[in-house]
Amino acid sequence: MPWMRQPSAWGRDDTASTGPRARPAAGLLAVAGLIAGVCGPVLAQDGSGALPENATERRYGSGWDCDVGYQVQGDDCIHTEIPENAFATGKSYGSGWACRHGYREVGGACQAIPVPENAFLHASGYGWECERGYRQVHSACVLIEVPEHAFLTEEPSETGWRCERGFEPRNDRCVVIELPENAHLDRSGNAWRCDQSFQLANGQCVLGR
Repeated sequence: MPWMRQPSAWGRDDTASTGPRARPAAGLLAVAGLIAGVCGPVLAQDGSGALPENATERRYGSGWDCDVGYQVQGDDCIHTEIPENAFATGKSYGSGWACRHGYREVGGACQAIPVPENAFLHASGYGWECERGYRQVHSACVLIEVPEHAFLTEEPSETGWRCERGFEPRNDRCVVIELPENAHLDRSGNAWRCDQSFQLANGQCVLGR
C-alpha cells in the first residue's frame, strides 16, 4: 500500500542502523577514549610535560630531556646513581651509566677486568687476548714453543706454529719431507702428491694404467 515503508535496495530497513546495531560503534568510541586517557601520562614521561628541574628544553621540536646524570621518572628528572669507575651515558633508558675502559659490570658495580701476564685489553676495553707468541690456556697466556723449521701463525688457539715449506709436523717437531720419485710438494708445502699420470701405491708414485 502507498503508506507502507519501502524496503531499501539491499532488502533491509534503513532505520536498522539506529537500533541495537549502532551500539558496537559507541563501544569503540568508549575504548578509544580510554586509550587516549592512558596515553596522556605516558607522553609526559617522555619529556613532553612541563619542564622539570634538571632538564633542558629540546633544541629541535617540543618537549625536554633530562640533563646528563639524570633520568626520566614520571614527570621529573631523578639523579642517576653512578658507581665508581663508571660514567653517565646521558640515555633515559637502561641504567644510565656504563663502565669505563678496562672495567665490566658485575652486580651493579664496575670491576677491573683481570688481564693476565703477556696479554692486553681489546680495543673495546671489555676483554683481553694474548700477545703474539703466546696462546690462551684457561685464564692465562702460555708461551708457544716453536720447533726448529717452523714459524708462528695467527691461530694461537691451535698449535700456534706451522712448519716451513718442505717440512711436515710430526710429534711436535718439523721433519723434512722425503719426496719419492715422481712426486712434488703440494700447494701447502707441508705434504706431497704424485706427479700427473702417476698414482700412489705403497708409498710410491707409480705410472697409472
